[in-house]
Amino acid sequence: MAEVLASRPVADPLTLLQCCGSSDGAAAVVVSRHRGPQTPTVSVLASQLSSGTTGMHDMARESLTTRVATAAYREAGIRPADLDVVEVHDAFSIAELLYYEALGLCGFGEAPDLLRSGHTARGGACPVNPGGGLLSRGHPIGATGLAQVVEVVEWLRTSRTDGPRDPEVGLTHCTGGGITGYDHAACAIHVFART
Repeated sequence: MAEVLASRPVADPLTLLQCCGSSDGAAAVVVSRHRGPQTPTVSVLASQLSSGTTGMHDMARESLTTRVATAAYREAGIRPADLDVVEVHDAFSIAELLYYEALGLCGFGEAPDLLRSGHTARGGACPVNPGGGLLSRGHPIGATGLAQVVEVVEWLRTSRTDGPRDPEVGLTHCTGGGITGYDHAACAIHVFART
C-alpha cells in the first residue's frame, strides 16, 4: 500500500499505481449451444448496452451504470443480492467502490463499509474483480469487456471452496468514453448464470 500511495501523483488524490495502464491484449469467446460432457453450461440471462447523457442530473445517484444495471436486472429477473461474482470496469482504484453503489451492491455512501466487510473479497459472498480487474491485467481497450466475460464464465464453471457458496450468477460491467463527472459515453452489462 505504501508503494501505491507513494507513486507519482496523477490527479489528486490518485497516484500512478492507482490508475491502470492502457495495454495490448486480446480475448475471444465461443458462443455455442454445444457443451462438453464435463463442462457446466453458462447462459446469458441479460445483455444491455446504452449510451450516456450530458444532461443535468445527479450522476452519482442516477449514473449510466445504474440505468443499464436496472435494465439488466429486469431482463435477467434477478436483484443485485442474487449476484455471486462481478467484474467491474475499475480503470482507477476509486472506480470499484463507485460501481458497488451504481450496481446496487450497497446503498449510496456505503461502499467503504461493504469493502471492509469482506463481502466483495475473493473469498466473500460476492467477489468483485476476483482476478484483479483492470488494475491487475491492464486495459486492452477493445478486449477489456471480453476479458471480463472470460473471468466470470470461468468462475461460474468452477466449484469454489474459498467462499460461502458456489457461484451461480455473475455480472460483467464495462464502460467507455468519458462525458462528464460520473457518466460515460457507453456502458455494457451482461448477466450470466450456470445452468
